[in-house]
Amino acid sequence: MKKLFTEKDIYNAAQEDKIILVGKYDILTPSAKDKIKELGLTIVDKDEAEKLGDEGHKLSRTVRLNKIVIGSDHTGFKTKNMLSGLLTEKGFQLIDVGTYDEKSCDYPDFAFAAAKKIQAGEADFGILIDATGIPSAITANKLTGIRAATCYNEFSARSAREHNDANILAVGAKSLGEETIKSILAVWLSTKFGGGRHQKRLDKITGIEKNYR
Repeated sequence: MKKLFTEKDIYNAAQEDKIILVGKYDILTPSAKDKIKELGLTIVDKDEAEKLGDEGHKLSRTVRLNKIVIGSDHTGFKTKNMLSGLLTEKGFQLIDVGTYDEKSCDYPDFAFAAAKKIQAGEADFGILIDATGIPSAITANKLTGIRAATCYNEFSARSAREHNDANILAVGAKSLGEETIKSILAVWLSTKFGGGRHQKRLDKITGIEKNYR
């Protein structure tokens, strides 16, 4: 049965957990979408949760859908293809926003496209690749609700997820080796947000975002 999610529905659901189960034909009002972004909630496809079997509903409160948006400029094209193959093998669902060849292009176009997918709830998190990872992160962070982190080793990846609940990983194809990037991604995928005192600090960031944009 189709369900209409209002801002109040989202607020009430957030009192229990950070997961919102949404069916294929369910509808989110504009204010509900805004509340989801404001509270940093995760939208989970109800049908995907059902596929988890008897424990599906229980697990749906702790797992995220494995939907990843990935993008790069021309310098990160080869690395993007490498990571895409790796993630596909591991069962992740990918949304590739480009670029699709090594012709010179502008990183803001792809960073913006990826960030929009996350902001709209179409992907759980993103991966951006350019020469250093810095300019793509700067671009993505212009959008409300986006926390893009340029990571350069396993420690920075773990901290970005555990302390900052970063939702975009940015890496540099020219500043890091392939194996280092793989290890950074592995840590990123296996690290969960710590909550607690870290949530308090994120709330302050959200306050700044709301008041000065």
